[in-house]
Formats: sequence, C-alpha cells, structure tokens
Amino acid sequence: MTDLSAEFQSLARYRPTHKVRFVTAASLFDGHDAAINIMRRILQGMGAEVIYLGHNRSVEEVVTAALQEDVQGIAISSYQGGHVEYFRYMVELLRARGGAHIQVYGGGGGVILPSEIELLQAHGVARIYSPQDGQRMGLAGMVGEMLMQCDHDLSAHAPLAWQAVRGPTPPHRRALAQFITALENGRVSDDAKAELHAAARSITTPVLGITGTGGAGKSSLTDELIRRLRLDQNDTLQIALISIDPSRRKSGGALLGDRIRMNAIGEWTAPGLAAARTSPPPEGASAALGRPGDGGWTAPGLAAARTSPSPEGASAALGRPGDGGWTAPGLAAARTSPPPEGASA
Repeated sequence: MTDLSAEFQSLARYRPTHKVRFVTAASLFDGHDAAINIMRRILQGMGAEVIYLGHNRSVEEVVTAALQEDVQGIAISSYQGGHVEYFRYMVELLRARGGAHIQVYGGGGGVILPSEIELLQAHGVARIYSPQDGQRMGLAGMVGEMLMQCDHDLSAHAPLAWQAVRGPTPPHRRALAQFITALENGRVSDDAKAELHAAARSITTPVLGITGTGGAGKSSLTDELIRRLRLDQNDTLQIALISIDPSRRKSGGALLGDRIRMNAIGEWTAPGLAAARTSPPPEGASAALGRPGDGGWTAPGLAAARTSPSPEGASAALGRPGDGGWTAPGLAAARTSPPPEGASA
C-alpha cells in the first residue's frame, strides 16, 4: 500500500464548501468504464454532484451535458488511443460555447504518454493523471485535487434578468442552467424572483411527473415520450425536462444517471427531420436501419454506394455516405441480392 504524504492525505480529506458538479464519462469508441465508475463513486462520496454519461460518449455529448447541467468540471477516462484529438477538441468546443471556465480532467493509464500529457495540459486541459500520479496521490487524493480546483460558485456567470432564459436555442438553455444555479445558491435578487413568479402565474403549461423505484424504467419511458412528442409535433414544442436524484445526507453528493438513456433530447439539426420520418420516402431513396416504425430513409447516393459493384481489389471498410466505402463480399452480396423466401426486411 502506498504511504501518502501529508499533502495528499490532506487532499483525500478535502470536502467542497460550494455545490460542485461534475460530468463523468468514458470517451468515444471506449467501452472501458471501470476506471471512471470508480472515480465518479469517489467524487460522489466526497460531496460532488455527478452527472454520469456512461461509456462511448462523444465530445459533443459531453460538452452539451456540461453546459446544460452548469458544471464546474468534466472527468473523462480514455483508453481508445485518440485522446490527444479528443481532449483538445473538448477544450476548444467549451471555449467556443462559453464554457471556458469548466475544468477538464482525464486519465487513461499507460495509454496516454508523458509527452502527450504535457501537450494536452499546455492546450488547456486542467490535468491528465498518470499511473504514477495514482501511486503518489491515491485515488482520493486525485479526486480531492479536482474538487479543490472546482470548488467555487458559478452564480457570477448567470444572467441578471430571467427574460434571458426564454427561447429555444442552446444559448437560452445555457442561460437557463446558469439561472437555476443562481437560484439554488440564493444569488438572485428578490425583485427578479418576484418578476419570475408573476410571469409563471400566467403560464398554463401542462406538467407531467414520473416517479418509481430504481430500475423501473423512468429514464427510458421519459426518453420515449419526448421522442414521440417531437416526432408527432414536427419538433415545434418546447419541452423542459428536469431530472432529480436525491443527495446523500452524510456527504451531500449525488448521482444523476438519467442522461445515459436520454437519446431524444439532443439537437435535431437535419432539416425536415420529423417530416422525413413520417412521410413516404423521396423518389429513389431506400429504407435505412432505424427503430421499428420510424420510417427512416437514406439519401440515394448512400444507397447507390452500397449496392454498386466495388472496384477491383477493394478491401472491406466502412465508409461515410457517398464516399464509396465497401463492405465484406458476403455483406455486399447480401445487400444487393434478393432476400430468401420468407425473410423479412
């Protein structure tokens, strides 16, 4: 067992004085979630509110969650080899979207080289922890350092007037998250709260509450309801989703895992998405894989690329739509030959 110095023992005993929130996840194309599961449990046990996203999460998903949850820090484990590009893009995307103050932490065992750690920290990553850091600091010491560096009030970033939160765009949602933080911390003026309550009294938005025991399927049911509402109403509704998990009485920490199953709350940027899924396919389009009944359709170029003959000597490779990527011979044949008798699409 490692004999920790007094400095690291002090870090292991650190407890935040503010409400500190972290988004935790394993990076894209990475199914190794054992390490980040341990770290998020320690974060929670030391008083942090943890929004856990699970494994195989893109930079876009992590940054969006961090901004919408108004967190102070992001903790990522990355064992898939693309860590330099992944962490650099995360820092750049946070800066571009007004989240430059959010601290980014990471680790990947021996996969991330010392030279790469130096490169990433110079680019703006708060810290990449190495195996040697774990030996010197201990797991609780590393988490304690993260909490100490993120232990500050975010209310200063919140809008002064509640009117800034009204709107459907990502900046409006970001302002809403920051305003909720200020309300929770008691940093909104009495006049602003009175105006907010007065405006709320004139709104007749229906409210649906969903509760149940752990594992009952609340998150999955909520996600499906949102998906159907968006599809049925051509994505014209504004839907507010508030997920609540209890805080621990002893530590004050909490774990929110609902976003793992929330696949329908992201931005739908493709034009006419709802219409494309509910109307007949355009001429020349072929059926795409999707959920039962969603009627998804691919672009004609993609269908053509997958059914036309491959060039001589081409090897099996997955490609983007229209790039002429080719699959294994058996798969290509299966996609171009008629289905066997009795087979379903």
